[in-house]
Amino acid sequence: MFRVLLYIFLIYLAYQFIFNFIIPVFKTTQQVKKGFREMHERMNNSSGGKQQSSSQKTQPDNSAKGTVGEYIDFEEIKEK
Repeated sequence: MFRVLLYIFLIYLAYQFIFNFIIPVFKTTQQVKKGFREMHERMNNSSGGKQQSSSQKTQPDNSAKGTVGEYIDFEEIKEK
């Protein structure tokens, strides 16, 4: 009788350990790996896109600055 109760208790502990610890840790690990992969892909895609867009942006900005005019320094005049 005592042996049957011990086996039932051990099976219960194994069940609790597997479903409350092992499986959640496994799922969390998979989600973290997936998040790192997505972040790594986004960083690679955004760095490639920024290089292309920055080279395209610098050309129009330089031409726009030339058409605005030149900068004149402002000097304060002190009155006596």
